[in-house]
Amino acid sequence: MSVPYETAAYEPPESPESPEEHLMRLLGRALNSFELPDETIRQLDCALAHDGSLHSAHHSAGLHRETYRHTWLLADGSAVTLWELVHNTTPGGEPQHEVYIDEEELRTATARLALPPDTPDFELPVQVQLSPAPAPRHSYVPDASADHVRRLLRRAENPDRPGADLAARLATASAHRITQAFGGPGRARSARIGFSLYEHAFLLRDGAEVSLWEVEHTATPDGRHMCEVYASEDTARRAMERRAAQVSP
Repeated sequence: MSVPYETAAYEPPESPESPEEHLMRLLGRALNSFELPDETIRQLDCALAHDGSLHSAHHSAGLHRETYRHTWLLADGSAVTLWELVHNTTPGGEPQHEVYIDEEELRTATARLALPPDTPDFELPVQVQLSPAPAPRHSYVPDASADHVRRLLRRAENPDRPGADLAARLATASAHRITQAFGGPGRARSARIGFSLYEHAFLLRDGAEVSLWEVEHTATPDGRHMCEVYASEDTARRAMERRAAQVSP
C-alpha cells in the first residue's frame, strides 16, 4: 500500500518520429515560424503525442495549395493544433511552407495566393486521431523533474545505486510524484533504528513511467541518517533486510 508523500516534480506510444522531432521538422521548413508565439512553443515542448493529416488541397494550372493539420496532445490532456500551408508561387515551382496557429490566420494567408477562385477546394473529412497514450499509474504535476533525479541520485550513498544509463533516461522526465511504501524489515528491533521506503515515480516524455526506490534509514554504526536508492522495489526491500540484519543483536 502507498500513500501520497509529496506532490513534486511532473512525449505517446512508440512512433517513428517523436513529438519534438515532428515539431522541429515543421518549424524548420516553415518560412514564418519565427512569428509563432513563444508560449505556444513552450507548450509543445512537453507534448506526449502528435498526429498530422491533410486537411484540404487545391490544384489548378500548375499551381497548388495544400493545408495540413498538426495536432499535439499535452500532458494535461489538452491539445494544440498548428496549421501548415504548402504552396508554389509559379507553375511547377518549389513548394513553400508556412505555419499558423488558427484557421482564421490560415484563411487570410490562403486568400492572397494566385489561385483561380472558380476552382473549388476538395476537403478531406479527416478527423485527427491521436494514438492513445497509456494511462499513467500516478497523477503527476509539471515540475523540474530532471533536477529532482539529479538531487536524488547525488544523495544516494549505496555503491549499487542506478547507473549513468538510467540517469540519462530519467533526464527526459517531465513530471514525477513521490509516495511512501509501508512495510519495513522484520529484523529491525531497536528503537533507534528507523526505515522508510519511498517510490519516486517519473513520467518520461515518451509516455513511459520509471520508478526509483529510496530507502532512508538509521541502521548505521553511529545512528547517522543514510539514503540509498535502487532501481526496483524488490532490490530496495532486500537492502533494508540486509541493513537491519547487520545491526540486530
